[in-house]
Amino acid sequence: MAVPGTGTHVLVFPYPAQGHMIALLDLTHHLASNGLIITILVTPKNLHILKPLLSANPSITTLVLPFPAQPLIPDGVENAQDLPFHLGPVMIAALGGLHQPLLSWFRSHASPPVAVISDIFLGWTHHLASELGIRRIAFSPCGGLSLAVMYAMWSELPKRNDPNDENEVVSFPNIPNAPKFPWRYLSSLYTAYVEGDPVSEFVRNDNLANIASWGLVMNSFTELDRVCLQHLRDELGHDRVWAVGPLQPKDHDQSGTAQRGGSSSVSANLILSWLDEHEDHKVVYITFGSVTVLTNDQMEQLASGLEKSGVHFVWSVKEPIEGQADGEYATVPPGFEDRVAGRGLVIRGWAPQVLILRHRAVGAILCHCGWNTVLEAIVAGVVMLAWPMVADQFRNALALEQLKAGIKVCEGAEAVPDSAYLARVIAESVDENRVERQRVMELCEAAREATSVRGSSVKDLESLVAHLAELEFPYN
Repeated sequence: MAVPGTGTHVLVFPYPAQGHMIALLDLTHHLASNGLIITILVTPKNLHILKPLLSANPSITTLVLPFPAQPLIPDGVENAQDLPFHLGPVMIAALGGLHQPLLSWFRSHASPPVAVISDIFLGWTHHLASELGIRRIAFSPCGGLSLAVMYAMWSELPKRNDPNDENEVVSFPNIPNAPKFPWRYLSSLYTAYVEGDPVSEFVRNDNLANIASWGLVMNSFTELDRVCLQHLRDELGHDRVWAVGPLQPKDHDQSGTAQRGGSSSVSANLILSWLDEHEDHKVVYITFGSVTVLTNDQMEQLASGLEKSGVHFVWSVKEPIEGQADGEYATVPPGFEDRVAGRGLVIRGWAPQVLILRHRAVGAILCHCGWNTVLEAIVAGVVMLAWPMVADQFRNALALEQLKAGIKVCEGAEAVPDSAYLARVIAESVDENRVERQRVMELCEAAREATSVRGSSVKDLESLVAHLAELEFPYN
C-alpha cells in the first residue's frame, strides 16, 4: 500500500523559540512518517535543535539561511528565548528579512515545495506563498481560545477608554463564552502596537496574514477545544482547520523525551530514582517554562509556601538571562534546600519535564500555563495550579478554569503570592478527591483516544496529509 503523502514536498518553518519549535518539530516527525518530503528551514545557531528530529528521519533535509541582521538583536542571538521579552516584536520583524532569500531558493529548486507550514509568528510566509502560487498553512502552538482572542484583537483593534488604565476590561463578545480580560493581560505584541510604527505594522500584518492563510493546523484536540475549533472554522470561512494534538515525540523512549530541551543540573536518571521513592500522585512539580525567571521576592514566597505545605516536590529553577541584574533573580533562599532535604528536589536549568510529569508519583504541577505544558500535564493526568505570567497564558488559565481542570493560584509576572495561601493550595492539590483531578483524568483519557488509531487527531492528521498530497507546484 502506498504511503499517503509520498512524493509531496513541504517546507516547514518554525519560529525560533523553544515553546514554538518543539511542537512543530513533533508535527514534522509525524508528517515525514506519513510519506511527505520535508525541508525544514532554520538559521545556523538553531540547527542543533533539529538533531533528534534529523537522526530519526534521515529523509528530512534542512535549509539553513543566515539570520537577518537587526541592530536591536545582539550578534549571535537567533532564538527568541535568549532575548528580553520586549524584543519579541523585533525578532518577528527581523525574520521577515528571509522573504527574499527564501523566494530565490524556491525559484531555483528543481522540485520546490507545494506548501509552507509555518508558525503563526511567521505570517508573512502567506504573502511569500501567494507570490509563488502555492499554499501556506499556519501552525498554532497555542490553544483555541488563545488563538480566537488573537484573531479578534488584530482584526478589531480594541482600544481602552482610558489609555492609562491597565486594569480596564476588554471583552470579546463574538467568541464563545464572551471572555473578558484586563488590558494588561492582553498579548504584549498587541498592547505594544503603535499605529504607523514599522515593527508594529509588520506584526499586525503578520497576524492578518494568518487569518488569510489557506489552512490552520493546531496543537490541540477536539474534546479539549471543540467550541473554539468550530468558532475558528466559522470565522475563517472554511473547514481546513486541523487539530492534531497533543503533539508528542513519535517514539516515547526515555532518551528521546529526556533530550527535548537541553542539559540539566540533575540527571534524568537521578530525578526518576528520586521520584521512584515517593507515593503515587503525591509529588508537586514546579516550573515556569523556558523563558520566565522569577524575582527573588517571588522565589522567597514560593519557597516559603513549599516549605509550609509539607508536600514532596520537584522545583525547576530557570536561571537569569543576559541583561537581568545579578542577584535580583532566581535566588533560592539560603538554607531552603537543607530544610527540605529528602522532601524536595531543586533542579537548576533545564528539567526533563515530560519524563517528570509522566512519572506515577507526580500528581500536580504549579506552572505558568504555557500551552505545551498544559497539554503535557493533560496527557499525564496531572492537576494544574495556574500562575499565568504573560500573553496567551492568561487565556489558557481561563480555559482550564472553565474546564475545571486547573486552579488559579496567582497571576501576573510582577505578582508576589502569599506564601500561606500557596501552602494551602499546594497541599490540597494532591488530594485524590478533588474535582480537578477527576476532570483532568477525563481529559487525559480523551487525549489518549484522540491520538489513537481511529481518534480525532489522527483523522485530522490524515486529512491534512491528504489535502497536501493533492497540491502541485504551479511551475511544474
